[in-house]
Amino acid sequence: MEQTKNTVIATCPICGSTSLADWMSCKDFTVSKTEFMIQRCGACGFALTNPRPANENLGAYYESDEYISHSNTSKGLVSKMYQWVRKYTLRKKVEMVTSLAGKTGTLLDIGCGTGEFLNASREAGWKVTGVEPSAQARQAAKNNHGLDILDEPALATLADKSFDVITMWHVLEHVPDLPGRMQTLKRLLAPGGTLVVAVPNRNSHDAAHYEKFWAAYDVPRHLWHFRPDDIRALANTHGFEPKAIKPMVFDSYYVSMLSEKYRSGGNRYLAAVWRGFVSNRKAGAERWSSQIYILRHANA
Repeated sequence: MEQTKNTVIATCPICGSTSLADWMSCKDFTVSKTEFMIQRCGACGFALTNPRPANENLGAYYESDEYISHSNTSKGLVSKMYQWVRKYTLRKKVEMVTSLAGKTGTLLDIGCGTGEFLNASREAGWKVTGVEPSAQARQAAKNNHGLDILDEPALATLADKSFDVITMWHVLEHVPDLPGRMQTLKRLLAPGGTLVVAVPNRNSHDAAHYEKFWAAYDVPRHLWHFRPDDIRALANTHGFEPKAIKPMVFDSYYVSMLSEKYRSGGNRYLAAVWRGFVSNRKAGAERWSSQIYILRHANA
């Protein structure tokens, strides 16, 4: 893959500090096989991929059959496990969202991939809208579920306060303009509405164990690397009230399987399952490999 023009972030999107310093170099194991730097803010500790490919070039780093949320592949044991677990977690996600809202209503899923969550939500009675930047994933959603998914620019055309729930399942870490996206979410969500954000947690045990081989760093596709305090600060700055954190208990196993492969060059399934188990045992309230943050529109 040819080297492309990079973008350098000058200020921390969480606290505004310019004290960004190199922290850890990580390899893109999925597409380019090149190294990218993760920097950390000296003021608040937030971590970000910096520099990163220019926005117009980011799409090239998703062009791989191994990127499951876009290709929906079932090739290989890890991908098969992802598909098996997803069938179970889809039902749980829909149940959780409906319980949080207290009823079905209007739901926007941003970064909806191939549309599995949207389809399950529609079947449960939600009026759904999906946004997805990948043309390949949008076409798969149409072919498989009859869903007409919007492209990313369509976010700007959606009506203010038009959604009871907005979900972003492992999407916020991919968004180039973090403050701008938070402002858009605030505009689109109805007062008192619920924002559900799932992201990897770099405070988790598996992140500490695997360090630069931790698969959820996933540079340069993951532009931001969150801890719980980062999400709380981001929410408070942009008019959301943090309400709860919920675990994604299967992610530690999936991430550990990829991390073991990146570190050793081979599949070490037993080691990965053990590490995932240990990570969950050590998670407590806020150290799960990935976490779901429940945020409410502050103007109820």
